[in-house]
Amino acid sequence: MQEYHKRIDQLSINTIRTLSIDAVQAANSGHPGTAMALAPVVYALWQNFLRFDPEDPIWPNRDRFVLSVGHASMLLYAMLHLTQVKAVNPKYEVLGKLSVTLEDIKCFRQLDSKAPGHPEYRWTSGVETTTGPLGQGVANSVGMALASHWMAAYFNRADFEMFNYNVYALCGDGDMMEGVSSEAASLAGHLKLANLCWIYDNNKISIEGHTDWAFSEDVATRFIAYGWNVTRVGDANDLDMLNRALNTFHSTIDRPTLIIVDSHIAYGSPNKQDTHAAHGEPLGEDEIRLTKRNYGWPEDATFLIPDEVLTHFREGIAARGHGLRNEWMTRFEAYAQRYPDLADQLYRMQHRQLPAGWDRNLPTFPADAKGMAGRNASGEALSILAQNIPWLIGGSADLAPSTKTRLTFADAGDFTAANHGGRNLHFGIREHAMGAILNGMSLSKMRPYGSTFLIFSDYARPAIRLSALMELPAIYIFTHDSIGVGEDGPTHQPVEQLASLRAIPGLTTLRPADANEVVEAWKVIIQFRHKPVALVLTRQPIPTLDRSRYAAASGLAQGAYILADPDDGQPEAIMLASGSEVALCVAAHEQLKSEGIKTRVVSMPSMELFEQQSQEYRDQVLPPAIKARVSVEQAATLGWSRYVGESGQSIGMQTFGASAPLKELQHKFGFTPERLITAVKEQLGTTVTE
Repeated sequence: MQEYHKRIDQLSINTIRTLSIDAVQAANSGHPGTAMALAPVVYALWQNFLRFDPEDPIWPNRDRFVLSVGHASMLLYAMLHLTQVKAVNPKYEVLGKLSVTLEDIKCFRQLDSKAPGHPEYRWTSGVETTTGPLGQGVANSVGMALASHWMAAYFNRADFEMFNYNVYALCGDGDMMEGVSSEAASLAGHLKLANLCWIYDNNKISIEGHTDWAFSEDVATRFIAYGWNVTRVGDANDLDMLNRALNTFHSTIDRPTLIIVDSHIAYGSPNKQDTHAAHGEPLGEDEIRLTKRNYGWPEDATFLIPDEVLTHFREGIAARGHGLRNEWMTRFEAYAQRYPDLADQLYRMQHRQLPAGWDRNLPTFPADAKGMAGRNASGEALSILAQNIPWLIGGSADLAPSTKTRLTFADAGDFTAANHGGRNLHFGIREHAMGAILNGMSLSKMRPYGSTFLIFSDYARPAIRLSALMELPAIYIFTHDSIGVGEDGPTHQPVEQLASLRAIPGLTTLRPADANEVVEAWKVIIQFRHKPVALVLTRQPIPTLDRSRYAAASGLAQGAYILADPDDGQPEAIMLASGSEVALCVAAHEQLKSEGIKTRVVSMPSMELFEQQSQEYRDQVLPPAIKARVSVEQAATLGWSRYVGESGQSIGMQTFGASAPLKELQHKFGFTPERLITAVKEQLGTTVTE
């Protein structure tokens, strides 16, 4: 029996390897080396430990496997096929077909294959997160582990353990070099996320060659300093040592675990260079034959899957996972009888549905010339929404007092190593990891938010991009949105950030004009299920508009709306703005009205939402016949030409800002009603209104 187990173990491992080799060769593109070297690691984890049901790959309490080394994607595709994982559609209905077919593997990296070059969430069922940019996957895994702890604290009861899943992330030297992994690992150790295990492929190879050229730190000591448990496997092919290390992780209850695995890629030719096959080159037909001979594999067979390997996985991970999943579903039925409210919340959270009454008690702000800062209005709305939606949870990169994101209602609490049920997260000054952790939490079906100053969105941009790529409803709250930061000067005054955020496909950027638009923005944001949002807010007070004189703030939902118009509704010129500059347009509108010049003010908090409206609506707001147009925004003007046209004028920032009080800056850079009035008159003097 022992000999049989050794034989079937090795046969399964070599099946993973040869599928990877053949797929990369057929594509003439890809990275076979890492998949070959780490096949025993993934095999040991999936077959012996991972609590995952191939029949239901979105079972809520499943263990998560993150392939942070996304270039080794064939490792994951091989496992998804060999374990016969079923596809799931966006409506959470399990479908009968396989997530990854053998034909998909044969078409690795080709158009429409479910086996693209890097794993893509929402494209291939069983892929827990999109990986490729190194460091992102491991940082996502911290968010997943954090979510497991929070959900356990909130949903579990003494007689019902609904959440206790573990998170495994397979990473490499590239992940360890990327700064985001350091940020995330530091926070994970601080929070003692004991359900988190990173498996580090210590193969000492990167694209340029041996890692000694750029990387010589003691990773084990570094992670011990982070507060992790560290163990080592001297040979990736040693299944006994791998099993022992994974059991060590399971028995560690007070800290995350790093398993350092020393690996080496074994080829048929002893002089084969590791670097090429590890990073982007097929082996070639001759080397493949030699390598397969080395494995004891039929040299000319391609995409060969022995039947007993499929049976072995069916009797291993599939049987174990299916049993655990069925036990959980039975437990959930009893849980729903005992705790119906919690069960309803759990179901809604997992399906990205909102609880009944999610918008109750949201504030409406009276007209006020002095007004209030956008960040303050947002803080009030957020606090109420968080009380109505228990899984709305987040924090800031050490700026909660400034971004007004701290929840202060009773029982909100802080998420700490001693209290995993708190609602206030403290990411520390780690903007990049914050974004990636939000993605991991969102992948676990929580509704997370993170905040910092708009200027520091640059530090989080890679994670924001992946939020959009994965269609995750992560919420990014950015305050201190313009030169209104004042005396802090150009290092803290965002200029190009709005344009750069608007350039990300799938990201909705919202820059509301007053307190009531802020509340309407939150109403829109909370109802998104597959869209991330950048909510951009002022530090300084901005007037709360009199909505009895001007249009209702609910127009924000259309992205742009007619805020003010001439009495006869026939404007000669249009002024467009977002955020705090809308008040400048209103002041200019009133002055021009007194001079007999008829203007329209369009509040445009979101270009993305406006572009989603019908052509009829967009033409109603911005009639093509009216060519005299002026936009104003305390930021780079890139993007506004779409709305002002070739003959229109955009008032914005052409340089970085300066250190001075706000009013001086506004005067220096032309953000005044007088400058707007001049621009409108210039437009009317040189433009014919059709």
